[in-house]
Amino acid sequence: MSSHHHLNSLSGEIDHIHAVSEDIGTLYLSEEFSDVTIVVAGHKFYSHKLILAARSEYFRALLYGGMKESAQNEIELNASSLPAFKNLLKYIYTGRMSLANERDETILDILALAHLYGFMDLEAAISDYLREILNIKNICSILDTALLYQLEFLTSHESFRHLSPTALSELISRDSFYAPEIDIFLAVDSWVKANPEVDKSKVIAQLRLTLISQVDLVTVVRSTELISDKTLVDVLTVLLIECKSKLPYRGRRLIDENIAHPIHGAQVLQGEMRSYLLNGDTDNYDMERGYTRHTITDTQEHGILIKLGTQYIINHVKMLLWDRDMRSYSYFIEVFHCVHFECPAQFDDKSPKSPTQRGHSSTSSDGNNALPPPPPEVATEAVHIDSDE
Repeated sequence: MSSHHHLNSLSGEIDHIHAVSEDIGTLYLSEEFSDVTIVVAGHKFYSHKLILAARSEYFRALLYGGMKESAQNEIELNASSLPAFKNLLKYIYTGRMSLANERDETILDILALAHLYGFMDLEAAISDYLREILNIKNICSILDTALLYQLEFLTSHESFRHLSPTALSELISRDSFYAPEIDIFLAVDSWVKANPEVDKSKVIAQLRLTLISQVDLVTVVRSTELISDKTLVDVLTVLLIECKSKLPYRGRRLIDENIAHPIHGAQVLQGEMRSYLLNGDTDNYDMERGYTRHTITDTQEHGILIKLGTQYIINHVKMLLWDRDMRSYSYFIEVFHCVHFECPAQFDDKSPKSPTQRGHSSTSSDGNNALPPPPPEVATEAVHIDSDE
C-alpha cells in the first residue's frame, strides 16, 4: 500500500486519491479476490464485479441487474478485438490508457467499446486524439465509425472537406451511417461550401431528406439554399401522404451484439410475464415461470410486442419457442417501421427448441383452430436479435 501523505495545511483536506487508484490498479488481471472471469475470444480475464459495476453502467446492469450473468462466475463477451478489450479493462482498473503505439484499427475498436460500455470521458478523449492524427490515409476508416461520436468533430476537420464526391457519397449512402439526418445534411452543406467548384449533385442525391422533420426542412434546410424549393415541396408532400414505415431509415449497427437486451434499451410492451423475455436464460423455464406468453385467439388480436432501443440493422433473429407439451404452433414475426418478413418453419423432433417462424395464425397440429385445454398461450422464452455483421 502507498504511504504518501498529502495534507493541505491551510484547509485541512487530505487527498490520497492517487493512492486509491494505484491500489485498485494492482488488481488488474489479478486472481486475488476475483469473483468473475470475463472471456473474450477464448482469453480469460480475472475480474472483480464490484469494480466493473462501479465504473460502468453496462457492467452494473449485466452483473447486478437480475439477468442470467448475475449468477455466473464466467461471462463471455463478444468484444470486436482482444487487444482493444484488454486496453479498456486496464483503463477500468487504472483510469489510464496510452494510444501512441496502438494501430488505428485498435484505437477505433477501443472507441467502439468505450461507446458500448458507456465510458463517455474516454470516448471524448479518443475522439480528440483521432482529430489530432486524422489524415488522408486514415480518414476513411475513421469516418466509417462516425456514428460513434458527434459529426461536428468530423466536419470541423480539414481532411473531411478534402473528401472526393465519390468518397462522401459512399459514406452517407450507407444504411449504417446512423446519425440524425439534419446533422448529415449540415455536414454536406459544410463540404459543399468548402468545395464550390465540385459537382455536388451526386452527394446531395444520397441525402434522405424525408428523415428530416418538417420544421427543420422549412427553417434550416431551406435557409442554406442547397435544396431547391421545388424539391422541398416534393419532400414535404411525401411526408404528408407516405406511410412512415416506408421511409428510407438508417439503422444502428452493432457487430455480434444481441440488441434485444435491456442494456440496449429493448422493452417488452405487450405480453404476459414480460420480464422473462429478454433475460437471456434459455434453460430454466416451466409452465409457471421463465417465459413470456400471449393468449391464442381466432382474431389474432394478441401477441408479444418488443420495442428495440432504436432503429437497428438486423442480421438474424433467434427464438426459443415453447416445447413443454405435445402441441405444435405456427409463428410469424412482424417488424414495424421496416419490413414484414416471415420464415418457413421446420419442426425438428431432435431439436424441439429451434423451430423457425411460419404462417399467419396459430393452430393446433391437426390444422383445426380448436386447441386443447389450458395453458392457451404461445410461449417465447427468449429472443436474441443480432445486429448486422
